[in-house]
Amino acid sequence: MSTHAYPVRVDATLDEGLSRWLWLVKWFLAIPHFLVLALLWPAFLVLSVVALVAIVFTGRYPRGIFDFNVGVLRWTWRVGYYAYSGLGTDHYPPFSLQDRADFPAHLEVAYPEHLSRGLVLVKWWLLAIPHYLVIGLLAGGGWYLTSGSSDDWGWVGSGGLIGLLVLVAAVILLVTGTYPREIFDLVLGLNRWVLRVAAYAGLMTDDYPPFRLDMGGADPGSVLVAPPPPAATGPVAQPSQPSSGRDWGVGRVLAVLVASMMLITAAGLLVSGLVLRVADGAARDADGYLTTSGMRLESPGYALTSEEISIHGTATAVELPQRFLGTVKVEAIGLTGNGVFVGIGDSDDVDDYLDGVATSVVTDPAGDDGESPTYEFTDGGSPRAAPTDETFWVASATGQGEQSVTWEPGEGDWTIVVMNGEGTTPVSAEVEVGATVPALDSVAYGLLIAGSVLLLGGGLVLWLAVRTRQP
Repeated sequence: MSTHAYPVRVDATLDEGLSRWLWLVKWFLAIPHFLVLALLWPAFLVLSVVALVAIVFTGRYPRGIFDFNVGVLRWTWRVGYYAYSGLGTDHYPPFSLQDRADFPAHLEVAYPEHLSRGLVLVKWWLLAIPHYLVIGLLAGGGWYLTSGSSDDWGWVGSGGLIGLLVLVAAVILLVTGTYPREIFDLVLGLNRWVLRVAAYAGLMTDDYPPFRLDMGGADPGSVLVAPPPPAATGPVAQPSQPSSGRDWGVGRVLAVLVASMMLITAAGLLVSGLVLRVADGAARDADGYLTTSGMRLESPGYALTSEEISIHGTATAVELPQRFLGTVKVEAIGLTGNGVFVGIGDSDDVDDYLDGVATSVVTDPAGDDGESPTYEFTDGGSPRAAPTDETFWVASATGQGEQSVTWEPGEGDWTIVVMNGEGTTPVSAEVEVGATVPALDSVAYGLLIAGSVLLLGGGLVLWLAVRTRQP
């Protein structure tokens, strides 16, 4: 038997006289809450990362962040209890992070005075794995599992065993007008299990969630059944206590949401900048080009072509591709044994040359599966002459083995063409495309600077929003 109260308390009261039919439209009525929770849960995840860092360095969960994250869990539980994780009330949930005595569902988490600095690094993913397996069956991969996955945002219906039991209760309610008490007690116990794990994975307690089904509306697992032994060591959960500092009004919540979006954007910019810096320094070939991997391209006709590349507009717009791409290089190796021709020409000239010729246009080099290119094939006959006999090419090369052409992008419409050297059929070649991208370094530093500014700004806004005021 437990020797002390578990620090997460989940309670609910079953409404008398529930509507037989209202549950059919609660998915629609709860849409405003779903939209709000879709914003709150990313903020929950961002603040949990901030709390993790704070715990590692100080051993304490910042109180303002703790109150906000508990509020998000509480809000989620109220919406779930109203909707399809409980259907235990017809009272519309309040738009608030605070506990509301007039609503029949409640969630409280005792604030821990100290948390283990080492445990925080492993409990939310490694130690919680057994519970994730259990609640995967209970909640069916729904909104409660957001604390363990960034892909679920906390507002999708729960499903799983909980959803099945709630559906059974809903059908009985529709037919008889009564919510079966036995199903209610079981549903509350299952939700209680899930919410305890969510609080543990959210770093709010070091007490490992019990593998125990505490059923009923009042939480029996949070009741102190015996005092802790005098020799007990380590952090002991304190009784549930009210939030310290300011209440979570609309302005303060909006500030946290804005700060979270700033921090998420900053993380994206910083990661992108670092990736570009690595690419700029390590991914170039010996000639300084950033090159795609080899693509095997094939056509049953006489030619393979790219889609039209258009460069038009003001002088700045025309210069931009040159400034960004620099010099473009196309390399091709013929796979038919007939040599390969690769050329770049004005699209009008290429269209005139290939008019009525069996041609494959490469519409997606990677294809839907990421491996097989997709083509748009136009049936026809043979070209009027071998490609080497034409004079409109702005850059071209032909012969056995690897052939390479370089091109400085300029104003106009351009098409890349790959053919056999003598203009025969079919065409099969391995093609690589690269560019010097001289602006990559500047873009990378710009992203890093912008990310750093957003990181500092978001951190300041977050600090101002979550800081608590001492009496």
